[in-house]
Amino acid sequence: MKRNVSELLAPAAAVLLVALVVAAAAGVWPPFVAVESGSMEPTVERGDLVVVTATERFPWRGLVGHAEPGAPARLGGAGDVVVFDPPDGETRPILHRLAFRVSAGEDWTDRADPALLDGDCADLASCPAPYDGYITFGDANGEYDQSAGIAPVVREEWISAKALVSVPNLGWFRVGVDAAIARLGLLPTAVGIGGAAAIAGGFGAVLIGWAGRGRGGGRR
Repeated sequence: MKRNVSELLAPAAAVLLVALVVAAAAGVWPPFVAVESGSMEPTVERGDLVVVTATERFPWRGLVGHAEPGAPARLGGAGDVVVFDPPDGETRPILHRLAFRVSAGEDWTDRADPALLDGDCADLASCPAPYDGYITFGDANGEYDQSAGIAPVVREEWISAKALVSVPNLGWFRVGVDAAIARLGLLPTAVGIGGAAAIAGGFGAVLIGWAGRGRGGGRR
């Protein structure tokens, strides 16, 4: 019985250990972000898993916007891709690209790409910039977040992480868990996932046991 329990718990413990090691290296928790929309297509699609790090960790050299000279390539485009969380209590964390930095009181539309604007400064709630921060956009959206009303000017303290690399389709589990929590609540979802993991582990242990007995029988 003890052996069976340890066999069931070992894979979960290994996964947790790997996550903790990655988090320690990344300097942020969780070190992965599941993409829930297509706003960063085609390089990053819904259901992808994005590995992120703290903004000050290697190989970063500060926050670099898309429009800055010599901006590094990140996830299929120039400029850093960051995770930021507007403090409105309604918007989920957003994974978008930095365009450029702005200063309080600045009419930032003078430096903006006209193709990513819907109107001039007088038409935008986020212009002039109410404080220092960043203009952002999703690669697939065709408009700045601050022009489309997706987010206000992004304060630097709202930025929790930078994107390092994306892995196709590995984020669907996280997306499904988040949807289940939103629909059923945290406790029922946790119980359901735990039950499913236990059943899957039990079947795996049985299959391994059968395979072991089969090999043993062949040696006799």
